[in-house]
Amino acid sequence: MKIIECVPNFSEGKREETFLQIKESLAGIKGCKLLSIEPDADYNRVVVTLAGDEAGILDGAVAISKCAAANIDMREHKGEHPRIGAIDVVPFVPVKNATMEECVKISEAYAEQISEYLNVPVYLYEFAARRAERKNLSDIRKGEYEGLEQKLKDPDWQPDFGPNKFNPKLGAIVAGARFFLIAYNINLNAEDVKYAKEIAEVLRESGRAKRDENGKIIKINGETVKQPGKLKCVKGMGVSLDKYKITQVSMNLTNYNVTPIHIAFEEVKKEAQMLGIEVTGSEIVGLVPLQALLDAGKFYSDGKKLDEKSLVDLAIEKLGLYDLNPFHKNEKIIDYMI
Repeated sequence: MKIIECVPNFSEGKREETFLQIKESLAGIKGCKLLSIEPDADYNRVVVTLAGDEAGILDGAVAISKCAAANIDMREHKGEHPRIGAIDVVPFVPVKNATMEECVKISEAYAEQISEYLNVPVYLYEFAARRAERKNLSDIRKGEYEGLEQKLKDPDWQPDFGPNKFNPKLGAIVAGARFFLIAYNINLNAEDVKYAKEIAEVLRESGRAKRDENGKIIKINGETVKQPGKLKCVKGMGVSLDKYKITQVSMNLTNYNVTPIHIAFEEVKKEAQMLGIEVTGSEIVGLVPLQALLDAGKFYSDGKKLDEKSLVDLAIEKLGLYDLNPFHKNEKIIDYMI
C-alpha cells in the first residue's frame, strides 16, 4: 500500500466549530485518514495531518480545502504566523511506497481542481515548483495576504493555476510536494521576542543581513549581503506566545537527516545561554517520524543500548516535549498512527 501524507495549514486557530466541520468534511472519503488537527490560537492557524493512498489523499485534500474556504475569511484574520491565504499551504509528502514524483503529480491535480472550484490563485512550491524563485515557501509568502493584491499585478507572480486575480476572502494557496517537514518550536523563558528573533536569525540556513561595525546593513550593488546561518535545512523565526507569557524559536526542519531535532534543540540552548536566558522545553506541531525521536534518544543515551520505547521516552524527556502540553506518543508519532 502506498502511504502519502498531506499537511494542510489553514488560517484559523480559534473557532472550534470550524475544526469540527473540517473533521466532518472527511467522513466517507475512502483511502484517506485524519491523523491530527492541531490549532494554535496565538498563531491563529490550524495544522491538519491526513494520510492515504493516491486517490484518497487527493479527494481528502480537496474536500478539507472546500470546507476551510467556506469557514475562513482573510479580511478578518490576524495572527503571528506568516500566511498568504485561508488555505495557506497544502504539501503532499511521500511516506511509504510512494515517490516524490507521484506527490508532485498529486499536488498539480489538487491545484487544478481547487483553483477552478474556489476561483483562487494557486502557486506550486518545493519539488513541484515550476520556477526557481517559487521553490521556497517564504519567497512566495513574501508580502503575505496584505501584499497579495499588488503582487498579482507583477507578471513574474502570475499563479501556476487559477485566476490572476485577487480573491479578498481567500487570498491564495501554495501547494506542492516536499520531504517530511518537522514543525518544531523551542520555548524560551523570556517575554521579549527580540531574543527569539536573534537566535532564529543566527541559526536558520538563510541567516541574516550582514552589518558593519556601526550596525549598518552592508549592501553591494543595492543587494543586502547575507550572513549564512549555522544550521542547514532549517527555517526559523521568533514569535511570542502571549497565553504562556513566553517566546519561541519557531523552526521548520526541512530535512531532519541533515539537521536532526536534537541538534536544533542543543544549538538554541547554546545561543540562549549566551544571551542570558534559558530554554524550558519544546513542542512538535503536527506529527513526527519515529526515526527522528530514536535518533534523539540515541544522542542522549550516552552510548547505552536501549530499546525503542526507552529511546523515545528519553528523547521526549530531554527535549522537554511536555513543557506546554502533554506529548502522547500514539498521537504524535506518525509510524504509530498508520
